[in-house]
Amino acid sequence: MNVNQQTPMASPYGPPQPGYGQPSYAPLGGGYPGPYGPYNGPATAYQPGAPPQGPARGPLTSAPRPVSTPQAYSQYPQGDSQNGPPPMDHSMAQPAHRSPVSQPYSQGAMNLSGPHPSYSQQYGAPPPMQQVTNQMSGMQIGSGPPTSVGPGYGKILSPAHHPSSQPPISAAYSSAAPPSYTQAPPPLSAAPSQPPPPSEPAASQPYYGGPPPPQQQPFPSAHPPPAQQPFPNSAPPPVSQASYSGPPPLTQHSFPPSSQSGPFPPISISPSQYPGPQPQSQPGPPPFHSGPSPRGPIPPPSMSQQQANHLPPGPMHQQQPPQPGMQGGYPTQQNGAFGQPRGPQPGYAGPQYSGQQNYGAGPAPAPVPPAQKRLDPDSIPSPIQVIEDDRVNKSSEPFTTGVKGQAPPLVTTNFQVKDQGNASPRFIRCTAYNMPCTADMAKQSQVPLAAVIKPLAMLPPDETPPYIVDHGDGGPIRCNRCKAYMCPYMQFIEGGRRFQCGFCSCVTEVPPHYFQHLDHTGKRVDCYDRPELSQGSYEFVATVDYCKNNKLPQPPSFIFFIDVSYNAVKSGMVNIVCQELKTLLDYLPRENPEADSVVRVGFVTYNKVLHFYNVKSSLAQPQMMVVSDVSDMFLPLLDGFLVGVNDSRMVIESLLDQIPEMFADTRETETVFGPVIQAGLEALKAADCAGKLFVFHSTLPIAEAPGKLKNREDKKLVGTDKEKSLFQPQSGFYSNLAKECVAQGCCVDLFLFPNQYVDVATLGVVPVSTGGSVYKYTYFQAETDRERFLNDLRRDVQKPMGFDAVMRVRTSTGIRATDFFGSFFMSNTTDVELAGLDCDKTVTVEFRHDDKLSEDTGALMQCAVLYTSCSGQRRLRVHNMAVNCCSQLADLYRNCETDTIINFFSKYAYRSILNTPTKTVRDTMVNQCAQILACYRKNCASPSSAGQLILPECMKLLPVYLNCVLKSDVLQPGADISLDDRAYLRQLLSCMDVSESHIFFYPRLLPLVKLDGGSLPMAVRNSEERLSKGGVYLLETGLHLFLWVGANAQQELLSNIFGTPTFSQIDPNMTSLPELDNPFSQRLREIIDSFRSQRSRYMKLMVVKQEDKAELIFKHFLCEDKSTSGGASYVDFLCHMHKEIRQLLS
Repeated sequence: MNVNQQTPMASPYGPPQPGYGQPSYAPLGGGYPGPYGPYNGPATAYQPGAPPQGPARGPLTSAPRPVSTPQAYSQYPQGDSQNGPPPMDHSMAQPAHRSPVSQPYSQGAMNLSGPHPSYSQQYGAPPPMQQVTNQMSGMQIGSGPPTSVGPGYGKILSPAHHPSSQPPISAAYSSAAPPSYTQAPPPLSAAPSQPPPPSEPAASQPYYGGPPPPQQQPFPSAHPPPAQQPFPNSAPPPVSQASYSGPPPLTQHSFPPSSQSGPFPPISISPSQYPGPQPQSQPGPPPFHSGPSPRGPIPPPSMSQQQANHLPPGPMHQQQPPQPGMQGGYPTQQNGAFGQPRGPQPGYAGPQYSGQQNYGAGPAPAPVPPAQKRLDPDSIPSPIQVIEDDRVNKSSEPFTTGVKGQAPPLVTTNFQVKDQGNASPRFIRCTAYNMPCTADMAKQSQVPLAAVIKPLAMLPPDETPPYIVDHGDGGPIRCNRCKAYMCPYMQFIEGGRRFQCGFCSCVTEVPPHYFQHLDHTGKRVDCYDRPELSQGSYEFVATVDYCKNNKLPQPPSFIFFIDVSYNAVKSGMVNIVCQELKTLLDYLPRENPEADSVVRVGFVTYNKVLHFYNVKSSLAQPQMMVVSDVSDMFLPLLDGFLVGVNDSRMVIESLLDQIPEMFADTRETETVFGPVIQAGLEALKAADCAGKLFVFHSTLPIAEAPGKLKNREDKKLVGTDKEKSLFQPQSGFYSNLAKECVAQGCCVDLFLFPNQYVDVATLGVVPVSTGGSVYKYTYFQAETDRERFLNDLRRDVQKPMGFDAVMRVRTSTGIRATDFFGSFFMSNTTDVELAGLDCDKTVTVEFRHDDKLSEDTGALMQCAVLYTSCSGQRRLRVHNMAVNCCSQLADLYRNCETDTIINFFSKYAYRSILNTPTKTVRDTMVNQCAQILACYRKNCASPSSAGQLILPECMKLLPVYLNCVLKSDVLQPGADISLDDRAYLRQLLSCMDVSESHIFFYPRLLPLVKLDGGSLPMAVRNSEERLSKGGVYLLETGLHLFLWVGANAQQELLSNIFGTPTFSQIDPNMTSLPELDNPFSQRLREIIDSFRSQRSRYMKLMVVKQEDKAELIFKHFLCEDKSTSGGASYVDFLCHMHKEIRQLLS
């Protein structure tokens, strides 16, 4: 559907009622502190106090869109809900008084509607900080009595109501009343379960000025008070019915299935961290007022509560200077992703209409075009806040894995793991730590059941790597029936002579050499001395029975294939590779850092023919042998091709010096690719070992040879049903070649240096199928890209890895592994075959039910990887994971991990585009996400107004992260992204772990204000409206680093970072910061280095000056904003998601 051609619609509410200032949306979210809930007793929750003194500021208020103006809108139809203010001339645009800090959202729904204040609202200059502070000091925040919400049920925030019919005079807000509008957001550091401390200005800040709203109720009850009868949806609503944030709802029909989506939803986050079963009858906060019916007229809703968010809480409480950029740099923000200009407008006394009563605001000025309704971005769940809360709550204590079904800290939290019988989350992360007992329940919830497994993950220095267990010639102890390996879930019986398998329940004899007595609890007395009985992860030394052809393996070999065609030589790539290899060969992988590496090496150069080199240690000079018949590839030499580095060092260095000179004047532009892989495969076969090929390649292989490709880049197919063909390989040649490579244990890593289309979708087939990697350096330039390429190459050569690996995932009865995602090959339905498996690669496994599970026993999975270590030893690495099972949906929703769910969804979607049009893939994902949230709403949340969006606590970020996946270059490309880039990113994501996919979809944006001490500055949300013209920001995407410099950045800041005090003198082409002798510069460079060390790929630094052409690339990663390719902003997408959920529920 084309939403930009949406018919302009009149407001469904008729003319505004007198004094009705169409309230904007408050921070949604807040919630009862842990054990507390709504309070419906006498109206003493509000302590009266003196009304605030001095002029109060009001932002642009919201009102219906003028009927005559058609508004372009986002990807999703919104009907009346327009995101962002209407276009304004500069006389009205005011600087936004927003500091670039993330704002906590409160955990519940808030309605912003209340009486007009009785004092005059002057819209003049913003009050000074002192005055704001004075206004706030009159407020009190109380905590409320216990909630009636059932354990585990989300707090469903009913529309606002207040028990008293007399609005008190002062603005004292209590967290006890149902927090549809009354509860302020929690302070940044507070966990969602804590009430905001009274002294925290952040909490009360959004509500200075104006009395609290009077009682306003939705009436699901049978007898609404006479003053507030529900109205038929043909009539305009009475002004007193303000039960819903924004304009009153049109009963059930305010999100009809047509293009109109009605007002923005209030959002309620349901913390589901309460133990215990979930009786369906548990009462929620009453959706109606339980005291006496109100009498008398109800004052109309006010604008006073809309004065929120001028000074968001956070590390920078100082009042920001007005940002002149609003007139010069940034126009008034009209992108759907940007907030309303939050400054006051001169001479604008609120939205009054002709003939309208004026509630104490002075004479009504001339009518002004009303602003659109706008869901405040600060009121919707903030990824930054969730990450920060998790870091505060979970980084201090070690995470012990002994508790079954316990969700680990987020990937963004720095924590220590203690293995007590379940694999560390660094090895395995699950989408859900409470599995549904039945297939029906899993189908109803639509929550994917999957595990992201990183078998050879590197652990931090303070954690012990898996122990190596050697059982001698007998080999590892296994279950007779299902062949599961000995693990903590095996139950020893009959005094220790037999054990019962935890996976299939079969009983197996204990071999005599393994026998041990049991203690009084039934555990073996040597339980804690044996890693396989007490740890979640460990390794067995494999016997000859586990080796190919029943013989122990040879140490692996590395072969380097260097493209010496014209483009490769001219770009400087050949010279850089040859120089680097001379030192890099001293860093080949080894198990014992003291010993020499046993990995052997070989060298080949190629263009449209191949040149093999004999570097035998007895030679004075290397010898070249040319194979020009590439249609039938063979190895021209055996002895002297694969050698030990130390034995042949002089000959190898001589060769690496000569290669750049030999081909310096080449005119050959054509290359081959298929025969290159075939040559490496033949060499490994001849040496009877596994190994890795490093291929440095520059162009589309168009020379006559097996695997020749043609240029098929066709932008016209993008967005059509034929687009999927562009992601599929051109022919079956490379798929068959990959199969042969896997059988030999030949892993391929491909380094691409293209200046034009090279068909990554086809060239990447062999690397992706063999467990290898693809690295891409488009328009490679030696001076700017050298650092990135060399760091990637060094890490790739040195990192620990296994060869010739086979992985199998076993599960307990009731579930089984049905689908696998990653870089590997499968010749049957159970064995994942990897010619190479390094410490960065993950395999994602999806599980399905084949029987019922029991809550008593839970579900078990065991991942076993058989591989050859870099020293040539055959090993078995075993990871075990036990999760709980549940028969209540609420338990499932309480123990999910959103980051892992997004990792799974993105891999599923990126694989689906091979066979399905991208639009269908996107729609399917939106639908599944809506089903997950609708199922929660229907089965786990307390009853509440349909106008509210209710999200489970642990999934409140699902919409924002899912939107980032939908907008990604692979699924929704901009005009400037090439097919090669999309194919590259698609392959790259397939084996990313959860921490890498998290930063890939939701980059980290750090304001560089104060860099004191060892801690990082608090990140801000990914939106342009969070950027201050006077600031400098660091953005990390996992593949890039951007340093964004505001046009008005302070001279001192620029001097500290760049060594120059003026903005114009900063060189935007620099790729590394100057090493200056000041603490700020040193700390910033440390931060950049630490970010790079956490990622598997080196992130090149790009300096972006505000309003420079490169800023478009930077803004592309601000994923809460609307994207140029048509992706929705976070606010728009949340409204669209709410509409989808309501359609499913109706």
